[in-house]
Amino acid sequence: MADEPLVLGIETSCDETGVGIVRGTTLLADAIASSVDEHARFGGVVPEVASRAHLEAMVPTIERALKEAGVAASDLDGIAVTAGPGLAGALLVGVSAAKAYAYALGKPLYGVNHLASHICVDQLEHGPLPEPTMALLVSGGHSSLLLSTDITSDVRPLGATIDDAAGEAFDKIARVLNLGFPGGPVIDRYAKEGDPKAIAFPRGLTGPRDAAYDFSFSGLKTSVARWIEAKRAAGEEVPVRDVAASFQEAVVDVLTRKAVRACKDQGVDHLMIGGGVAANSRLRVLAQERCEAAGIRLRVPRPKLCTDNGAMVAALGAEMVARNRTASDWDLSADSSLPVTDTHVPGRGHSHDDAHSHDHVHEVSKENLYP
Repeated sequence: MADEPLVLGIETSCDETGVGIVRGTTLLADAIASSVDEHARFGGVVPEVASRAHLEAMVPTIERALKEAGVAASDLDGIAVTAGPGLAGALLVGVSAAKAYAYALGKPLYGVNHLASHICVDQLEHGPLPEPTMALLVSGGHSSLLLSTDITSDVRPLGATIDDAAGEAFDKIARVLNLGFPGGPVIDRYAKEGDPKAIAFPRGLTGPRDAAYDFSFSGLKTSVARWIEAKRAAGEEVPVRDVAASFQEAVVDVLTRKAVRACKDQGVDHLMIGGGVAANSRLRVLAQERCEAAGIRLRVPRPKLCTDNGAMVAALGAEMVARNRTASDWDLSADSSLPVTDTHVPGRGHSHDDAHSHDHVHEVSKENLYP
């Protein structure tokens, strides 16, 4: 095996089929097939539609990634796949595909955690993660503050959303404003032309007795929706740009305030922001301002690496191989509620360097079923 492991990663936790190929911390390919257009008319992700889209896109996307990376499947040192959390049916498609390729190639399989992968992807942009690193992960499915001392084995949850995730709130407000789906990019665009101080929307869980690191956006969502309804009921025009800017400011104000507080409280001088909402331009600007003021170094991957992708899974898989973590067994299953403390799902056998005792490299797979 080369000094820097070559790993293919498969991500199917929601509505995007992502396949990435990484050598060490170098990204070679990042192929994505999105089904977002198929969900747009429903105003949100439909699990069954997502699962069927993954089935159709899986093999072509893997082949595209291999071609883009300029490597053969037989060159790989391992296959990594998101085992959870996520939509159960969607995860099963990815896990099944990863098992099939790993079995045919005789390569170790690594079922990894979706949230830990979002943290690890920053290595492809800014090099190895400092240990410890504080991570703020924000998307349509989660808003979490996590402390990582070892991305392959020790990620600790400090806080999380108690209701709507940040991205979910963006989608719902965009729907109320008739701006379409997904809501994050369109609200970001409208907010650039609005006044963030025009409307004083509430900041959830920021009182002195509230949980220091938890998030709540349900109250904010309700407040914005009622404000819009009141305007419409009075026959007044809704100032869409000001609403978008004020709502967005309320969200990013809370996210960055709590993230910087967590860094100070825990004595951590690096903050990494990931997840789909990390692509938000205002979040990036405010986080940079507050981190600089607090003497904290901010790491945010480029927008394409913030949304769900196979590169992040491959990045974590490469770390698993490099640190000789135990590969997963063939009975690896998708877990829609996999806790972030389980950065990967190790098998019960020995480390993958012991080929004679590791059940994963099966005798049949040694026949090189996949050219």
